[in-house]
Amino acid sequence: MRKFKFLSLSLTLLLLSSNLFAADLFPDGTPISDWFRDTKIVDYKTLGEQYVITDHGVKNDSNILQTKQIQAVIDRAAESGGGVIIIPKGTFLSSSLFFKPKTHLYLEAGAVLKGSDDISDFPIMETRIEGETCPYFPALINADKVDGFTISGNGTVNGNGLRYWKAFWLRRAWNPKCTNKDEMRPRLLFVSNSNDVQISGITFKDSPFWQTHFYKCNNLKLLGLTIISPKEPVKSPSTDAIDLDVCTNVLVKNCFMQVNDDAIALKGGKGPVSDKDPNNGGNYNILIEDNTYGFCHSALTCGSESIHNRNILFRRSELNGAQIVLHLKMRPDTPQNYEYITVEDISGTAGKFISIRPWTQFFDLKGEKTPPPSRSSNIVMRNIEVECTTFFDVTNSDKYKLSNFTFENLKIKTQNRPKIEKEYFDGVVVKNVVVNGVSL
Repeated sequence: MRKFKFLSLSLTLLLLSSNLFAADLFPDGTPISDWFRDTKIVDYKTLGEQYVITDHGVKNDSNILQTKQIQAVIDRAAESGGGVIIIPKGTFLSSSLFFKPKTHLYLEAGAVLKGSDDISDFPIMETRIEGETCPYFPALINADKVDGFTISGNGTVNGNGLRYWKAFWLRRAWNPKCTNKDEMRPRLLFVSNSNDVQISGITFKDSPFWQTHFYKCNNLKLLGLTIISPKEPVKSPSTDAIDLDVCTNVLVKNCFMQVNDDAIALKGGKGPVSDKDPNNGGNYNILIEDNTYGFCHSALTCGSESIHNRNILFRRSELNGAQIVLHLKMRPDTPQNYEYITVEDISGTAGKFISIRPWTQFFDLKGEKTPPPSRSSNIVMRNIEVECTTFFDVTNSDKYKLSNFTFENLKIKTQNRPKIEKEYFDGVVVKNVVVNGVSL
């Protein structure tokens, strides 16, 4: 009898597991592939010869700029068929490094790759930044057309950003209209035009500008990362944790993000005809799960340089002080289509639950007379319990259309705007939503 009970229980669990597996879908109903479930960290020891930089003339000295010496190790590995560049325990000062096909980076525990705080150490070259391809400064770590690229280990990439942050705020005080690019600053990591990329385990901190930026990458996994920058005593401006720019099939899992800007921002281009530029595009099949967020501007943002985002699933995460849970920046000088976005199984504290407003910073129609149409549709927020300052920060506008929104199984404690203003939507479902103890 006990055997049959055991078999029955096992069968029940198997059926439940199968149902859950079958129900694991992207917001538009397409299945989430097994690729997203494989979170095994690539073993750097299987990636070819190991090149410990201190075995190749690089000194453990945080005061000497050693860009050329470290780059020489990368080039030597590439010329020999590839391998892993190993940063050992210690601090190594550098400016822009460029990884080649079949080369990888591993940072041992206690290893610090530290960026120069002198912008004159960085070259100017064609790169992708703020929704356009233009001459600007490359990142500290760069990998272009490097399929299979990995960064792993337990070390730290330190952007050494304090000097840049102070200069930015001084310039902004002198010229309030200065853009993010006007104060010249590098990013920490820029990976572009690459497939099957895995970044795991390490810490990115104190970037002068965006921390990590991925452009035209397919099959990208960001696993167990710590990405941080301060908000005091000096705010670290525009230090987004993760910027996804024209990317497909992305997994962001088990990461901790605490930055003085957006945690995850989806980008893709800007301007009234940006959808016709082959350098631009959308982000598709993005799974963001099991992460923890400290203070940040938004846990998930569409914009401000964004054209098309589809199949974005943000789930099973904890917020501790994000200013906004979901931010849809509707930029009136750019055609935008944000669709099939689901935010579910979220808990914690935030400033705003949802924010949808026209984003007019640096508005520029570039000679066009009529603003392009924008829309956001099939947005679902469900199974969420948060305490926030403002629940419903949504502004109606003739510049965009909002349709087919669902708010379901929400338990919200808020100080401001406790109602969902249904007239802003062309189709809205409100089901089991409790705000300040009152059912809507």
